[in-house]
Amino acid sequence: MGGPYMPKTAGMGLRPTIALDVPICAVFLALFLTGAVCHMTLFRRNLARGHKFIPSAVTFGFCMSRIVANAIRIAWACHGSNISLAIAAQIFVAAGVLLLFILNLLYAQRMFRAVYPVLGWSRAVSWAFKALYTLVVITIIMVITCVVQSMYTLNTNTLRIDRDIQLYGQTYFAIISFLPIPLLLVVLLSPNRKQIEQFGSGTWIAKVLIVALVALLLCLGASFRAATSWMPPRPFTDPAWYHSKACFYVFDFGIDILVVAIFFVARVDQRFWVPNGSSQVRHYRGPADEKSTRSRATGDGPGVRDLESRGSSLSRGKTETK
Repeated sequence: MGGPYMPKTAGMGLRPTIALDVPICAVFLALFLTGAVCHMTLFRRNLARGHKFIPSAVTFGFCMSRIVANAIRIAWACHGSNISLAIAAQIFVAAGVLLLFILNLLYAQRMFRAVYPVLGWSRAVSWAFKALYTLVVITIIMVITCVVQSMYTLNTNTLRIDRDIQLYGQTYFAIISFLPIPLLLVVLLSPNRKQIEQFGSGTWIAKVLIVALVALLLCLGASFRAATSWMPPRPFTDPAWYHSKACFYVFDFGIDILVVAIFFVARVDQRFWVPNGSSQVRHYRGPADEKSTRSRATGDGPGVRDLESRGSSLSRGKTETK
């Protein structure tokens, strides 16, 4: 172990320059800052009226990670020989987008549960989604570790292992970004679409279109990164077309800011909101509604008690009059 060493192979975006990368990163930094302000404003306003929608705060966190990524890339452009900045830039670029993958998969999962409540709320399916999310966290930790380690070693076997793990990570992330699409197909092919449990606001078609559009965009970016990662490594002095800065900014930051804008303009905080405690009661009516439903079903609700008390009062009044 030594180093850190500057990578000898070409990577997406190549090494940033002041003349080209700094202005582009400054624009994206401003765009993600705007996105962060918008989503945090929605989160705080909704929270103030008892409408808690945590994905808005998660989107805010994603925007902040992209702000840091662009700031570090600007610093790397200004200090091209600083390898620590190069490592940090690669880590923040790779890690942030996973939040969008998880959010879109979460929205698709809520739709699946609304159409197939028995299967969607079953323990097996719930644990399967939890396992997917947990594996995402484990995988990104592995990828970050390998990125850092590859900068601190010249051992060919170690570099091979690091590359294999990074290839696995990119492929798994591409699969996660694709999962909402088959879930939507299963939802649309449901024979019981008239019995869908409604949640949030807006039409069902609008929900489908939002999740499908975001899934296509995220899958496009993730598939491009995975496909280029599987290509044979090339020296940084002879990069391929897919290593260009145009591809980097379009398939990374460009798609990301577009998804952030779609989440805000489409008001996912209203369309995909579910009552607090839905995971405990396994439906989207909320705990309070469940108690009300049980009360009406057993005849112990407040309305029945009021009628009984009024009936008793009338009976006592008639007795006294007699």
